[in-house]
Amino acid sequence: MADPKIEPYTGPAGGWGSASSLAEILLREEIPVSGAALLLKQNKPDGFMCTSCAWSKPKKPAAFEYCENGAKATAWEQTTKRVGPDFFAAHTVTELLGWTDYALEEKGRLTHPLRYDPVSDRYVPVEWAEAFAEIGRELRALDPKSVVCYASGRASLETSYMYALFARMYGNNNLPDSSNMCHEPTSVGLKASIGSAVGTTVLEDFESTDLILFFGQNVGSNAPRMLHPLQDARKRRVPIVTFNPLRERGLERFTNPQSPVEMVTRSETQISTQYHQVKAGGDIAAITGMCKALFAADDEARVVGRPRILDVAFIEEHTHGYDAFKAYCERKDWGTLEAHSGLTRDAIEAAAAAYGRARAVLGVYGMGLTQHRKGTEAVQMLVNLMLLRGNVGRPGAGLCPVRGHSNVQGQRTVGITEKPELAPLDALATQYGFEPPREKGLNTVEACEGIVDGSVKAFLSLGGNFVRAIPDTVRMEEAWRRMRLTVQISTKLNRSHLVNGKVAYILPCLGRIEIDAQASGPQAVSMEDSTSCFHGSRGVTKPVSAHVRSEPWIVAELAKATLASNPKVTWDAWVGDYAKIRDAIETTYPTVFHDLNGRMFDPGGLHKPIPARERKWETETGKANFIVPEGLDENPDMPARGPDILDLMTLRSNDQFNTTIYGYDDRFRGVKGTRAILFMNAGDMARIGVKDGETVDLSTPSDDGFERSVKGLRVIQYDIPPGNCGGYYPELNPLIPLWHHDEQAKTPAAKAIPVRVARAAAS
Repeated sequence: MADPKIEPYTGPAGGWGSASSLAEILLREEIPVSGAALLLKQNKPDGFMCTSCAWSKPKKPAAFEYCENGAKATAWEQTTKRVGPDFFAAHTVTELLGWTDYALEEKGRLTHPLRYDPVSDRYVPVEWAEAFAEIGRELRALDPKSVVCYASGRASLETSYMYALFARMYGNNNLPDSSNMCHEPTSVGLKASIGSAVGTTVLEDFESTDLILFFGQNVGSNAPRMLHPLQDARKRRVPIVTFNPLRERGLERFTNPQSPVEMVTRSETQISTQYHQVKAGGDIAAITGMCKALFAADDEARVVGRPRILDVAFIEEHTHGYDAFKAYCERKDWGTLEAHSGLTRDAIEAAAAAYGRARAVLGVYGMGLTQHRKGTEAVQMLVNLMLLRGNVGRPGAGLCPVRGHSNVQGQRTVGITEKPELAPLDALATQYGFEPPREKGLNTVEACEGIVDGSVKAFLSLGGNFVRAIPDTVRMEEAWRRMRLTVQISTKLNRSHLVNGKVAYILPCLGRIEIDAQASGPQAVSMEDSTSCFHGSRGVTKPVSAHVRSEPWIVAELAKATLASNPKVTWDAWVGDYAKIRDAIETTYPTVFHDLNGRMFDPGGLHKPIPARERKWETETGKANFIVPEGLDENPDMPARGPDILDLMTLRSNDQFNTTIYGYDDRFRGVKGTRAILFMNAGDMARIGVKDGETVDLSTPSDDGFERSVKGLRVIQYDIPPGNCGGYYPELNPLIPLWHHDEQAKTPAAKAIPVRVARAAAS
């Protein structure tokens, strides 16, 4: 991070900036030729699904069906660099704990199974059989309720199904996953509102929509392939109305790097036709204002005899709770709505007017909507808005939560869930002849609480970097080391391997892009995208090492080493032929996965049935529910505002994917060579007394007895709402108290953290 530079970036999303960034990482990972050829197989029917985000794969893929970040993920996995026994012989764990996230992963792919040796403070090579024997002994000696089986969101449907079955046969529902950290408010909120826990849109809806609403989703960095259907919509003159605290470049303008004409002419497409910089946590108030404006316009239309604004027939036939919701909105005065949203009445009414003119509307959102104390209510408010004009269960319309990890939604579909009511326990009991546990398991926050209080003794991680992804980093790392057993199934080294339990193993696995050869030949796997379509994926490159194993094989060996033999669970046969796993999945979920083996490579994928898309409402009322929020404040327990307290939102740069840091540049925000940044509003800087380029320290005002701080952040004056500031995840996770989570879904509230800003002593 030498010589950081802060220079405004004037280019669009995509364009030459994207092309040069891609070329740079291919050269850095030493795969400039092979990597470029490999990308031609990405998201193709005869190739592999992207290992990055979960955006949909179209029926007719482009010649280059990948984005900048997807290409970075491929280069990161297919690097020629290796981390083998020689590396660990040269470095102690204590030394490696001082390395950055980037430095750890940049060293390359893990090549051998490893066991932590506390005497030398090093990881040492271990034979696979020896590793499983000890892990099995440790697990059999523990109460199953004290063991957590975490899944990061990238493992295939096949692996995830096996992993969930293993956990339940072992004796618990402790199956948290990365959904708990991002879109759990979607699962909870949509289920109560419309009876379906996932979005209702498919990719084709973008071709027939009349308006797109965007809430809290940075498409340019987090799901760049989505820019293509957005650009196509804009070329059809479809308005896009955006609500986001920061002006993100991907929601402003885009040059398609796959279009020679656009690249040569440097032409740009304007993405957002309205851009409303709602303050962090102001979405409920903004949407309430839109609904209030719609009710007023509808009342006026009825009085003068014009066509109604609201879809009265849909509301009467398909919804419940309309009168209470209308009364709630009409009670709110505009001054209060403006104060809570950070927007003017004119801005909110302009958005409502655009919505009122459109026939079919898509509601797209991300973690800017979900990661609040009232994130579930924010999701339900968007549903309320969509229900007013019948925009659920109509072509070109619907709810579109944009998921992160490439199979995080699919993992839930095949049983990775701590909620027993979401798993087909009776079907599993019949299919496999055992009695599944019926009590609720631990979600991410509850698992962390158990690690802190000592009730969680072991942590098995199917991918991911859990220690870095969770809140309260310093407190959690201290507690983590008290666990008896930690097991990491991984492709690359990260900090979670180094903050280890007393008995610790690293089990290196194949990446999705690598050929997975088993007894019946090369295997294919499947996953589910953000639009609830299942797709097949085939590895195309040689494995990184003869000593790595596939994820299904590792899960099967864990199960065999831990569980009593069960003739109805054919672990070895499954590993020999993954089609048999898919047959088992279809037996468990016959309606959802009908003919998965036969259709997983269909163009566009196999669509999962979504009842709400057909206007079938599997709710307690049998209808879609208008749900009234408790109030306008999405983070009601924030401390009283002082002159030095701001609301911090954590952000990703365009040079990272979740906890994976590809580099130290954030091109769109003009940051180069550092991640120690705090974006601040000019008025807040003047009030607090700091200048652009100065260094500040952040601390969390809290009365729970724990000190939380991050020091040495460079201030950048930025276009951000007053009272808000922004900085990078996961570096600022130490500031998030474990208790600061969504009240219903328990997702960490990482988009509105109260922080005190103080000038650093050295400034």
